[in-house]
Amino acid sequence: MIEGILVEGLIFAIMALGILISYRILDMADLTCDGSVATGAAVATMCIVNGLGITVGLVLSFLVGVLCGLVTATIHNKLKLPVLLAGILTMTMLYSVNLRILGNKANVSLVRVDTLYRLFPQWFSFVPSDVAALIGTLLFVVVVTVLMDLFFRCDMGMAIGAMGGNEQVIISQGMNPATLKLIGLGLSNGLIALSGGLLAQYQGFADANLGQGMVVQGLAAVMIGEFLFSSNKISLITLRCILGGIIYKGLMFLGRKYGYLVGITPNDFKLLTGILVIISLTIAKTRTMASDKAARKKSIERTLKNEEGTNA
Repeated sequence: MIEGILVEGLIFAIMALGILISYRILDMADLTCDGSVATGAAVATMCIVNGLGITVGLVLSFLVGVLCGLVTATIHNKLKLPVLLAGILTMTMLYSVNLRILGNKANVSLVRVDTLYRLFPQWFSFVPSDVAALIGTLLFVVVVTVLMDLFFRCDMGMAIGAMGGNEQVIISQGMNPATLKLIGLGLSNGLIALSGGLLAQYQGFADANLGQGMVVQGLAAVMIGEFLFSSNKISLITLRCILGGIIYKGLMFLGRKYGYLVGITPNDFKLLTGILVIISLTIAKTRTMASDKAARKKSIERTLKNEEGTNA
C-alpha cells in the first residue's frame, strides 16, 4: 500500500516539476499540461504496443511534449496572445491529436505487453515486486531531477530563471525572451509528457482523457512542497516539489480510504484540490506580505541607526 502511494507520488512528481518550471520559474500560467500529459501517455503506449520498445516510447513522449510546449510558446510569441489562452488552444487541439495517436480509440491497453513495471520486478528480483517498482521509479526520478538541476545551473537555465523574475533584465543583456520562453515551455511540457508516458505504463493503459484537471493537481503539489521549507537553491526547490507530489498523492489516498467517514467521495476530490490551491495561494501571499513588511521595517531601522551615528 505505502509502496503504491510512493510510486504514484514519484510519477506525479515528474509532472509537478514540469509545472514548477512554467508556473514558478517562468511565471507563466500554462494550461498545456492537461493535453501534453495525455499525449505523452498515448505516444509511449503506441510505441510499446507496436514493438518500438520502452526506451523509444519514453524518449518520443518527452520530445512530443517538448513540441506541445513549443506550439504554445509560438502562439504566444507570434500572435501576442496571453500564455493562458495559448495553452488552452493547444490543450483543446491536443485532445483530437491524442485520439488520432491512439488510433481513434478512447483508450489503449498495455496489459499484454512488457512495460517498465513488468520489468522492474525482474531487474530487482531480490525484493518484492511492489518494492522493485518503487526502486525503479525512484531511480528514474533521481536521474530526471539531477538532469534538471544541472540544466538550471548552466547559463541557459539561469537566464530562463532570471527572465521569470524580470524580463527586462534579459533584454538588457541582449537575449531574446521569446527564445527562452520556447525553451522553458518546451522543457516544462516535455517533463509533463514524460510523466504521462510513465503513468500509462504503471496503470496499464493510456486514455485520451488522462489529463483532465492535472494542471490544478500539479499546482497543488508544488504549493504543498513550498510549505515544507524555504530555499532559493534549485536542488532544494526540485526536492520539495517531489516531496509535495508524494504528499499530495498520500492525501488523495487517505481521502479515498477514509473520506466516507466525513461524507467525502471521489467526486469531491477536484473541488477539494481547488480549495487546497486557493488556501495555499492565500497563505503564500500572506507570507510574502509579512516578509516584505519585515524587510521594510529592518531597512527603516538600519537607516535610522545610520542617521543617528552620523549626527553623533
